[in-house]
Amino acid sequence: MIAHAFVRLIKNHYRDIEITRVLTRRPFNTLGDFPLADALTHSIDDLVDHADLIVECSGDVFHGTEVIERAFQAGLPVVTVNAELQVTTGSYLAGKGLLTEAEGDQPGSLAALHEDAVQMGFRPLVYGNMKGFLNHHPTPEEMAYWSRRQGISIEQTTSFTDGTKVQIEQVVVGNGLGATITRQGLEGLASTSLNDTADVLGLMAERTGQPIVDYVVPSGYPAGGVFLVCRHDEEQAPAIQYFKLGAGPYYVLVRPFHLCSLEVGKTVRRVLNGGGVLLNNSTQPTLGVAAIAKHAMKAGELIERGIGGYQFRGEAIRLADNPNYVPIGLLRKTALKRAVEPGQLITFDDVDILPSRALDIVDLQRHGLLQAERDPARRQADTLVSFPLGAVAAASG
Repeated sequence: MIAHAFVRLIKNHYRDIEITRVLTRRPFNTLGDFPLADALTHSIDDLVDHADLIVECSGDVFHGTEVIERAFQAGLPVVTVNAELQVTTGSYLAGKGLLTEAEGDQPGSLAALHEDAVQMGFRPLVYGNMKGFLNHHPTPEEMAYWSRRQGISIEQTTSFTDGTKVQIEQVVVGNGLGATITRQGLEGLASTSLNDTADVLGLMAERTGQPIVDYVVPSGYPAGGVFLVCRHDEEQAPAIQYFKLGAGPYYVLVRPFHLCSLEVGKTVRRVLNGGGVLLNNSTQPTLGVAAIAKHAMKAGELIERGIGGYQFRGEAIRLADNPNYVPIGLLRKTALKRAVEPGQLITFDDVDILPSRALDIVDLQRHGLLQAERDPARRQADTLVSFPLGAVAAASG
């Protein structure tokens, strides 16, 4: 869905940009409805050789990592619509080339709202997501029904429903914008009034002494957007109240939509015009997304997939508290080495993980995090690179 809609957007509305290649692993004869069939390729080299910028929207941690590394070898910037990749291998990749999450999905939309807020003098305390529905233990039958109804995969539907996706999204935001969490798994407050809930979250952030990421589950008002809870200079309070944001001290800035693929073009143009990174997982993350067992499992049981499966769901964690955790994005065709209980956080001692480039990178990141703990001041700035307007290639599923 993302690749189809993005290609149509660029074809119809971005006259100065051309989609030159679209990488897919599917047989071409199964993509008869694709809006740019002549651009399809099975070759990463072909993709890279015909592009000034890559848009990675496969939703696959392992494949996406391979594509991005190849793009960086060619000196190309990459825009992703793949928060799952960001929280798994993204911090390593962010140190190797220009990697940014796109506006449109919630993390990029929060980053864009953050930029607007800071330019207006606001000081963000809370980066908030809105979750329309949450069920930690959905059934396969329920997910099959909603998958058909919404036109997305069962795996995506499951990760949205059981909360894994919102945990991943908020961890990317926290790492990229220097925020933390109040507890493992976030607060996820039920909310009948966003302004009232914002006051609670604002107080929590100030008690924490650092901006926080979290989400709300609205009831009685629309979900689907993102929001910030901010403070401002006290002398601006009368003007802000006149502008209908209330008396303060906490102000809520809401972006009531995120249009996914329809907004990716804005980030593509940002990068091509030299605007640099909107958001990535940072080169020195403090948060991760762990796999939490949904039910008891026996030693030797096969884990088909972590994200979007029925065995695990993701929860945001502090890396300093969980140095041996397994990123949920690594769990694919993995065997349990020992039995686990419901609610257990999975560590590298619990699983045999198949070799992959993604696993190599996670191991490198773990080693890098140990170095960072010895030298907390060590940070790597994002590099701003200017590229001419030109050819764009997309790496799809």
